Amino acid sequence: MAYRTSPANLEGLPPGVPHIIGNEAAERFSFYGMKAILAVFMVQYLHLMDGLGTSVMSEAQATERVHLFNGAVYLTPFLGALLADVLIGKYRTIIALSIVYCAGHAALACMGVFGASPWWLMAGLGLIALGSGGIKPCVSAHVGDQFGARNAHLLPRIFNWFYFSINIGAFLSMVLTPWLLEWYGPHWAFGVPGVLMALATLVFWLGRNRYIHVPAGGKRFLREAFSGDGLKAMLKLLPLYLFVAMFWALFDQTGSTWIFQSLDMDRNFLGIEWLPSQIQSLNSVFVLTFIPIFAYLVYPLGNRVWNLTPLRKIGLGLFIMASSFALVAVIQQWIDGGARPNIGWQILAFALLTVAEVMVSIVALEYAYTQAPKTMKSLLMCYYLGAVAVGNFFVAGVNHFIQIPSAATTQLEEAIAKLPEDWRNDPRTIMLPGYDGITGTADDVIARLEDGTLKAYELPRSESYQKLLEIFKTTTGNDDPFPSSERLTAAFGGKLGDDPWGNPIRYERLNYRTARLISNGPDQQANTHWDMGYVLTVDEPTGAQTRSWVDRIRPENPWLERRKQELGINDKTAGPNLETPLHVKAFVGGQTKLQGAAYFHFFTWLMLGTAVAFIPYALLYRPKTYLQD
Repeated sequence: MAYRTSPANLEGLPPGVPHIIGNEAAERFSFYGMKAILAVFMVQYLHLMDGLGTSVMSEAQATERVHLFNGAVYLTPFLGALLADVLIGKYRTIIALSIVYCAGHAALACMGVFGASPWWLMAGLGLIALGSGGIKPCVSAHVGDQFGARNAHLLPRIFNWFYFSINIGAFLSMVLTPWLLEWYGPHWAFGVPGVLMALATLVFWLGRNRYIHVPAGGKRFLREAFSGDGLKAMLKLLPLYLFVAMFWALFDQTGSTWIFQSLDMDRNFLGIEWLPSQIQSLNSVFVLTFIPIFAYLVYPLGNRVWNLTPLRKIGLGLFIMASSFALVAVIQQWIDGGARPNIGWQILAFALLTVAEVMVSIVALEYAYTQAPKTMKSLLMCYYLGAVAVGNFFVAGVNHFIQIPSAATTQLEEAIAKLPEDWRNDPRTIMLPGYDGITGTADDVIARLEDGTLKAYELPRSESYQKLLEIFKTTTGNDDPFPSSERLTAAFGGKLGDDPWGNPIRYERLNYRTARLISNGPDQQANTHWDMGYVLTVDEPTGAQTRSWVDRIRPENPWLERRKQELGINDKTAGPNLETPLHVKAFVGGQTKLQGAAYFHFFTWLMLGTAVAFIPYALLYRPKTYLQD
């Protein structure tokens, strides 16, 4: 069947736009639902999917992997754009890659059914990155293709509605999917977004006869890409989106580091006990609120005082983003001091972040389309999406760099490789050589294993460490389970003692329920894989549980608790009136070089520097607008 290839002479809304927006809402439900639970799933659920034996992923490791996935999602648009602009056109590219997208969700559903779950997770995320990323520039450019000269004035409004549909889908998924994960487990939590992706594909296909099908540019695309206008447009936009990349480096951490921060906060807000991954949904609420406020009130009023060009909006948004992360850094300072701030403070940070998003993301999305020559709409949209990839890869790189490996874990893996195949049937005690590489010396570490998993490390004996641990065992039943650093140091006469190698022991408060005793270890150097000590943890406080009508349709216990019962895992702490009211876990390395508030301060200053550096670029840039007709 022949399709219309140029916009109709219309003043109103093109007939295919509702199908595109409906498709986008369902697809965004699918993507954001899966993405919302990804960080928590990696840390708390993945190691339990195949039974015992898989090691627990740290928060820094999970953050690195989440942002590598995000980066891949926003890097593959270049492939989708080339398919659309050079070979098969936008419509066929969207349909083909949507099928790949659905296959990725099917792979996630296989986790815990058969095979190794980490491999299914990797395969699923890879297919989703290819499918979701590949269609991104095509869908947004496909919206713009529906408009001609007479209705081009509707483009800004339609792009706002396009963003509106994204956030409707995102909000619903980020409320529902974490709830499904909490009570019904990963299969339902990943399965429902997969069904919505299939629905999105169907909705888009149903509108095939109503779209404007702009054909692939082919050789014309290549001529225009390397023409004066094409090269000039690409070179002019490249620096712009390098600045925007730093915005996304901060923004997408709402799905990783902000979630991990919320685990240490009081999440009861307005009488609702929020799950950590659900807090992200408020970003969508703020977007849906702020878009009309900015479009019909803030921008018109602001233009009376100062002409708010797209680049000026972006520049202001970058400064506001810096303020959002500054607030998150303050929150983390409170947490580092042992406080448990209310989640309302992070919600305020989300409000500031959303203001920045409205001024940067929506404007940059529209700007990428209007600044692109006619046959390069999808490719130039990739500059916008590529900025997201660069920002996420940067965050992944930072989190990779700050991780400190564990010397004991490395040696334990080497020792296990030498054991007989049936070693998991019996408890094992393995002597690991210390820093000197020789067993039977004072720096050896003992690893105790049961049921094929590590139960505990035993460090070289230290009288100072033992005295400190005894003090904590008798004080953790109080309202504040841990003494302040000053109080503990004063009780020991100004010094907590030394480890077996003469290094001073340091006491660090990590949050309201976790503290750490740490020293430099046998290599006598700080922040290395030989740092040793103990992590002290008390249980999460529990309040009165009320069951709303929503709670009545869920099981009595969360899926994670039921799964641990199936596997025979008992990680509950004894009560405060018993002999040991806290968890004590030895570690050898495995910490991070940049932790707590220092991590958020780093990104705050980075964003502030980016905003300042953006000013001269915005002053020098000269825009040129292209439309399809």
